Amino acid sequence: MTGLSWGNIGRWLAGLALAAALGPPALAADDRRLVLVTLDGLDWTEVFRGANPARAADRAFVHEPQDVQARFVAPPDRIMALTPFLTGVVARQGVLLGDRDKGSCFAVSNEMWFSYPGYNEILTGRPDPKIRSNEHGPNANVTVLEWLNRQPGFAGQVRAVASWDRFEDIVNEARSGVPVNDGWDDLPARTPAEAKVAEFARWSPRLWSTVRVDAVTHGYALEALRHDKPRVLFVSYGETDDFAHEGRYDMTLDAARRTDGFLAELWAALQADPAYRGRTTLIVTTDHGRGKGGAEAWKHHGKAAHAGSDATWFAAMGPDVLPGARPPGDCAHADQVAATALRALGLDWRAFDPQAGAPLEIFR
Repeated sequence: MTGLSWGNIGRWLAGLALAAALGPPALAADDRRLVLVTLDGLDWTEVFRGANPARAADRAFVHEPQDVQARFVAPPDRIMALTPFLTGVVARQGVLLGDRDKGSCFAVSNEMWFSYPGYNEILTGRPDPKIRSNEHGPNANVTVLEWLNRQPGFAGQVRAVASWDRFEDIVNEARSGVPVNDGWDDLPARTPAEAKVAEFARWSPRLWSTVRVDAVTHGYALEALRHDKPRVLFVSYGETDDFAHEGRYDMTLDAARRTDGFLAELWAALQADPAYRGRTTLIVTTDHGRGKGGAEAWKHHGKAAHAGSDATWFAAMGPDVLPGARPPGDCAHADQVAATALRALGLDWRAFDPQAGAPLEIFR
């Protein structure tokens, strides 16, 4: 094959990004930047409890239970075994909301509890009852990415990279002017590093027709940071949802651990680059949760039949985020993410949409 492997692809791609010595001059101190990441359908129970021991031992969901038990259940801290960056770094240096076992609530406010409505809510600051399908087509709503791409200092400085091929519709690439690299797009390589990522994509298993493997998305995201230096980067990983739909809990856990590692590599790349270090906020969330009750409920989501799949989570850290902050009220919601992103950039969210959910009170 190409000499690349699943075991070293993340480190190799991160090395490409970190090895870049050349770049634009250091930005002004008030030039804030944002990286917004979503992990599709990763449930709050995995984030705050770690692997489910019973599910991890069930051969209906796991091909090699002993291996999964050793890696994700036997360690004394199951949470750190699964999401060491979210738990060990982001939660300590910033905020991690949605642990319902400890009275922290985060949820979607849309009425559908699946992906397109969830991403629309995250990116526009309000749910849209007209969006009732993942096949909705080009989004009529203006996302925060599109709005930023029209603002002075941000125009041409917004990028989106995603595993799911619907994001060119969700962001409405044609209208917004925001470049979207998603799905199995075979785009011309602009750099030698992108050519390597494209080569890896060609050799990657095509597990789903509409969702590429997350390692490819991660490679393009790192190269976007290095080559484009965007002020705003949106990244969406997808495997945590698709493996769950297939009932592969072992692969779902692997995907969660892998994307947590991708988050760590993104943060390392940001801290290694003077353009981003000390002025970038990282926000991480998800578009929906997973069903509760019944042995197989975790494979599914959606309000029609899968109670509890509105429960989600939110994480953030950056120069203006107050570590350990907890917003007031009974529950925070995904419609607050867009305004929170704008607040992190030092912008007035009301100029974007005064009817959007208000920013989360997590800042210094």
